[in-house]
Amino acid sequence: MRRLAARGAAGDAGEVAAPATDSTDCAQGRSPRPRRLIDLCAIWDPGAFLPAASWESAPGITRRRLNEAETLSSVREAQLERLEAARPRRPGSRERGPVLRMARQQPPPWVHAAVLLCLLCLSGAIEIPMDPSIQNELSQPPTITKQSVKDHIVDPRDNILIECEAKGNPAPSFHWTRNSRYFNIAKDPRVSMRRRSGTLVIDFRSGGRPEEYEGEYQCFARNKYGTALSNRIRLQVSKSPLWPKENLDPVVVQEGAPLTLQCNPPPGLPSPVIFWMSSSMEPITQDKRVSQGHNGDLYFSNVMLQDMQTDYSCNARFHFTHTIQQKNAFTLKVLTNNPYNDSSLRNHPDMYSARGVAERTPSFMYPQGTASSQMVLRGMDLLLECIASGVPTPDIAWYKKGGDLPSDKAKFENFNKALRITNVSEEDSGEYFCLASNKMGSTRHTISVRVKAAPYWLDEPKNLILAPGEDGRLVCRANGNPKPTVQWMINGEPLQSAPPNPNREVAGDTIIFRDTQISSRAVYQCNTSNEHGYLLANAFVSVLDVPPRMLSPRNQLIRVILYNRTRLDCPFFGSPIPTLRWFKNGQGSNLDGGNYHVYENGSLEIKMIRKEDQGIYTCVATNILGKAENQVRLEVKDPTRIFRMPEDQVAKRGTTVQLECRVKHDPSLKLTVSWLKDDEPLYIGNRMKREDDSLTIFGVAERDQGSYTCVASTELDQDLAKAYLTVLADQATPTNHLAALPKGRPDRPRDLELTDLAERSVRLTWIPGDDNNSPITDYVVQFEEDQFQPGVWHDHSKFPGSVNSAVLQLSPYVNYQFRVIAINEVGSSHPSLPSERYRTSGAPPESNPADVKGEGTRKNNMEITWTPMNATSAFGPNLRYIVKWRRRETRESWNNVTVWGSRYVVGQTPVYVPYEIRVQAENDFGKGPEPDTVIGYSGEDLPSAPRRFRVRQPNLETINLEWDHPEHPNGILIGYTLKYLAFNGTKLGKQIVENFSPNQTKFTMQRADPVSRYRFTLSARTQVGSGEAVTEESPAPPNEATPTAAPPTWPPTTVGATGAVSSTDATAPAATTEATTVPTIPSVAPTTVATTTAATTTTTAATTAERPPTTASGTKMPESAPDRQSIWNVTVLPNSKWANITWKHNFGPGTDFVVEYIDSNHTKKTVPVKAQAQPIQLTDLYPGMTYTLRVYSRDNEGISSTIITFMTSTAYTNNQADIATQGWFIGLMCAIALLVLILLIVCFIKRSRGGKYPVREKKDVPLGPEDPKEEDGSFDYSDEDNKPLQGSQTSLDGTIKQQESDDSLVDYGEGGEGQFNEDGSFIGQYTVKKDKEETEGNESSEATSPVNAIYSLA
Repeated sequence: MRRLAARGAAGDAGEVAAPATDSTDCAQGRSPRPRRLIDLCAIWDPGAFLPAASWESAPGITRRRLNEAETLSSVREAQLERLEAARPRRPGSRERGPVLRMARQQPPPWVHAAVLLCLLCLSGAIEIPMDPSIQNELSQPPTITKQSVKDHIVDPRDNILIECEAKGNPAPSFHWTRNSRYFNIAKDPRVSMRRRSGTLVIDFRSGGRPEEYEGEYQCFARNKYGTALSNRIRLQVSKSPLWPKENLDPVVVQEGAPLTLQCNPPPGLPSPVIFWMSSSMEPITQDKRVSQGHNGDLYFSNVMLQDMQTDYSCNARFHFTHTIQQKNAFTLKVLTNNPYNDSSLRNHPDMYSARGVAERTPSFMYPQGTASSQMVLRGMDLLLECIASGVPTPDIAWYKKGGDLPSDKAKFENFNKALRITNVSEEDSGEYFCLASNKMGSTRHTISVRVKAAPYWLDEPKNLILAPGEDGRLVCRANGNPKPTVQWMINGEPLQSAPPNPNREVAGDTIIFRDTQISSRAVYQCNTSNEHGYLLANAFVSVLDVPPRMLSPRNQLIRVILYNRTRLDCPFFGSPIPTLRWFKNGQGSNLDGGNYHVYENGSLEIKMIRKEDQGIYTCVATNILGKAENQVRLEVKDPTRIFRMPEDQVAKRGTTVQLECRVKHDPSLKLTVSWLKDDEPLYIGNRMKREDDSLTIFGVAERDQGSYTCVASTELDQDLAKAYLTVLADQATPTNHLAALPKGRPDRPRDLELTDLAERSVRLTWIPGDDNNSPITDYVVQFEEDQFQPGVWHDHSKFPGSVNSAVLQLSPYVNYQFRVIAINEVGSSHPSLPSERYRTSGAPPESNPADVKGEGTRKNNMEITWTPMNATSAFGPNLRYIVKWRRRETRESWNNVTVWGSRYVVGQTPVYVPYEIRVQAENDFGKGPEPDTVIGYSGEDLPSAPRRFRVRQPNLETINLEWDHPEHPNGILIGYTLKYLAFNGTKLGKQIVENFSPNQTKFTMQRADPVSRYRFTLSARTQVGSGEAVTEESPAPPNEATPTAAPPTWPPTTVGATGAVSSTDATAPAATTEATTVPTIPSVAPTTVATTTAATTTTTAATTAERPPTTASGTKMPESAPDRQSIWNVTVLPNSKWANITWKHNFGPGTDFVVEYIDSNHTKKTVPVKAQAQPIQLTDLYPGMTYTLRVYSRDNEGISSTIITFMTSTAYTNNQADIATQGWFIGLMCAIALLVLILLIVCFIKRSRGGKYPVREKKDVPLGPEDPKEEDGSFDYSDEDNKPLQGSQTSLDGTIKQQESDDSLVDYGEGGEGQFNEDGSFIGQYTVKKDKEETEGNESSEATSPVNAIYSLA
């Protein structure tokens, strides 16, 4: 059985509810302008107030709205009853359910004001409360409440009435203008104005012509606080002119030809309605062939012989005069090739051919041509029309270019000849076209539609009520096409001509008021217009200074049902806006939060009524002018419950049946028990007896079969229970009937009730549903909370099928809602309807989050994660987590941060260090217990290379490898990777990969070839990947030459001789590539040697991590072909000016490749190559230049070989012995040194004698006064003043040191590029260096080299 307390029209029982509205603000308990008028949307339940009073004096609109609320409640009640009755029944079933019910007591008088205020809140206006005491005291500028339409057309036979109504305090006075000039009503005896109104009445009973009063009228309503304006009302008198007399000749037309009969009605006001009839007043039958256009003309797509059997008359009906004007009739004369009008041919499939009418393609009669345009205003109806001629009669279809027709607004009229689109908007503009087609062909007409718009409101100005010193604004925002202009007026005059006001600022469509005072009261008009129309709006600014006032009667009594939600209202008014506070029993703090919620309009909502909520509630409204208070007494009543419900029964005819219905209710409420049969009131006859707790039926008859409903009701709520009575014939037995029923899943439990409410527990009671002939074995109680996972149900507990009440243990601060599922051997029932919600009070958390972890996602961070706590462990609002961390085994302080999620990332951490981590839960009630400490680690990185990698070969059959763990593991080692391959000279074996556990540091390998050597590469692995690698080679066999070790800090020298360079596929595992180091031998003379330098193998311990492309010479490293498309084994054979390139690939035949190479000057070149064109020769290389090269697929550049580096040889090669060790070379160097010494002695003697020593020969240029040098290349070495030489400096020991000598040894040879070998010997070649400019005259050039100088001395 489903239980619900009786509720009002708009809320739960006891809740103060207003008539049903569509206002979102009202529904949420707040007024659209809560600052101005508190409790505009007061909500009440008429049955919740004890004082009953007559409210006949309430305004009509108020009574009507209240009646609507009452009717709504009755409708909802009937709907629920019908819903319950519509459910299928069978013998033996039973059901109880709620019926929503409202008490019918009349509301108190103060509700009238609340109703009107709520209606005002729906319209968005701010009004003064309708309380007479407030209305009489508060001043108010005038407001227009009623006026005639802008285009006012009147019947000339009646008096003219132009409406204008307004309100204000004091009551406004009225005057009118006509055609923008003052209209003096007193001078015209026919014109009068209604009393207390501005409505004009023009009386023609004593004569006069209505046309004399046509024009534009405007009404002005004025009091001492401002002037309001009506719209400009254009008055026009209806006209229905007669049709001009005319003689119409018969219309002669050939059969099958198109025809248009023009109507041309007289211009009327408003336009008349056109229709066609015969002169005998018979309507003209219209169809696809014959139809009337929108302009009133009658169109024949093709004329047939039967069309001349009648005449055609156009009729115009005028609305105001209710008269019909008839035009003279047209007579048709049809010329035909077949004068016999055989009616049997009308339905002939080829009627036109049978009558000898030539068929023709369609053409348009209206509109003419192929294109036209049409303009329509926004919000109006768009009517497009296409009428076509043709034989046979064409069909019309409509389309829109670039889109579909608006299906929700478009409809076809006049046999598809017209398209009407209602309520046009800007989206409906565009090009439409109609297509006329028959079997002879088709044609179309395009109509370009432009949508314009008269002004329409985006933000209409509203009345503004302010307190002294407050700020406010009036906004007048409209749109249209073209864009409308905005004009502001004050009291009917342009704002520009008004006296300046420093507190007022106009900013386009907005007027801003600052620090308003009483003198700022006025009525402002906003007029926005464009070429298609205008809008005029009035909005007053009123400044009020009113102390708080209560609008409801004092000391109300409100009775509510236990566990329901209710709202206490305290309507009030004041300016400035009062603040409202609630108190209970005259003491304690302001009520807000927890089980209480105060809305913006001041209403106090109690989410779940409990017994302890009973008491006196006081609301206090306060502003700077004073305060006001009121009291509400709240009584909590027990709900009405049927605790023993009637059972489904099967009875034999003539027996006695008793249906029980025992009710528990609040003793202070009057209980009424009634019965329904088949959802209709039960008539208690002589065979029935109704008692307080049962219904007895004597002598059961077949007509007594049906459903019986017990309805227990009070003035606040009601409950019901239903049972089904089955009447059997004499031969049938109830037991057999019941035994024949099949087993099924149980019905859902009903009537969930929460009792014994405590902080951590509640008792849940339910009524079992029908077991459907299979006993219920278990009940599952589920709960749902609305904070963390609203709408998700969780299992709470499970109980045996013999109980229907259980105590549930609850967690703090959870808004619980329960439901029950019954289980039997067939299956589970549907869940019961949810119970009422129950929120437990909050508390600090009693646990902390689980699964706390600290793991690095990068090498410099640590991510702390945990499993967030659910709603039942949060224990309070704003659940958050305090995260603490610090490095382990240090005494540094804890770092902490508060997190609302379930993860936090600590940045800038060292690589893989341990941290202590704590995560503690906290809510608004406090912190949880001290958390446990968890050890986490920051992010891992690649490990360093294994230490002390040793390769030993105890015999020719085995090789022993040993190593130590890396010095810096940078994480958890997960193993080692060993790669090794055999090599013998330039031949390489297949690479083998071995993976070891992290604890293994030894490996023994059985040699497969006792002659070859092995190269081993070892690296350690963490979860990040493999780290630095160390490479070693097995010892050389006894018969192999000992390799020359390359210095560890010098990069390998690239061999410049012809050699081979190999690359490996980029997708293969990285292997250590070794460069061949060969010393370069300089030569004295250029020599070209055609031999190939032999490659010497160098053993190095290098790593593979992040190495640049490795240069190799004379070595080729073959690899097995990879599984996917790749390029590998790129081999380069370089010479001085060319190089041969080969490679391997697994592409299909005909694949094109590109060889890309870049020299040391960063010049890139590419050579396209066919797959079969290997080897390819690069012929434009430079001697001694370093190149980088790769090969890639022309179709997919992403498939490429690795980048390799090679160097071309110089113009010659020298493979002789080192010249620096030759005796003849040492002797030659000693002789040269001796000659240089002699030269220096001669130069010193020359200088000491003061002579001139020609350094270089140059042109004769006069010397400047400050330049001691001679421009002819000579210096004057005199001893004058015993000064040191210019261009020299004195050393500390008094000797003279040359700073920059023009004849230094750098000038000899090739720019100082001489080289010294390691043993100090000089390597180079002297050349004669001459000046670029030869001196003119008799002087000859002197040799500048030391050798030439010696020859000159000789």
